[in-house]
Amino acid sequence: MFLANFPTEDLIGPILLALNILGIAVFAATGALAAARKGQTIVTFIFFALVTGVGGGTIRDLLIGAPVFWIIDQTMLISIFAMVAIIWITPAKWWRGKMMDWLDAIGLVAYSVYGTAKSLQYGVPPIPAAMMGVITACAGGIIRDVLAGVPSIVLRPEVYVTAAALSTGMFVIFLSFNMLTPVAAVVAALFGFFVRAAAIRYGLALPSYRGGKDAEAI
Repeated sequence: MFLANFPTEDLIGPILLALNILGIAVFAATGALAAARKGQTIVTFIFFALVTGVGGGTIRDLLIGAPVFWIIDQTMLISIFAMVAIIWITPAKWWRGKMMDWLDAIGLVAYSVYGTAKSLQYGVPPIPAAMMGVITACAGGIIRDVLAGVPSIVLRPEVYVTAAALSTGMFVIFLSFNMLTPVAAVVAALFGFFVRAAAIRYGLALPSYRGGKDAEAI
């Protein structure tokens, strides 16, 4: 059976822990930037950063039966507060343009690979584990967009969820061929990032249902 004999208890090492912290930190930054674009207070900055940074991971942990990570490890909260402070005190011009999209792309792939690895470690089969990785990566951003009152990225045809799914899928495939976990994690994350980067740079998008023209008739 696929990955049945893989020693999943040793999946989470320094590289994956680094990807986890990176994903949380940059997602928190996108949450803070969403608050900044609305001209909000520091309290709202913190709230947006918190729910964006931990939202996907919290859903994952609840679904796989793991202790909710940020409740038992305050390091994650410290990284979120640090990102809020950076966004708050630095010039707004640093964060204009597509900076939020690029930060989101980094968080997307880093968090998706880590979410997959943690799910595998908790005994989730490979395919559901890959889906857990996608949820880990995308849920926080969805919450952020809802709070900010902007159209969610997952409702646009632009390649986004696909990049996360490619990272998680490649990660479990690499593990099935007994690739070293750190190598599998980094290669899978980089591949997903390049796909998302191409989407940001060139506007790559998936085809909509019948070009979107007949959808209202359903």
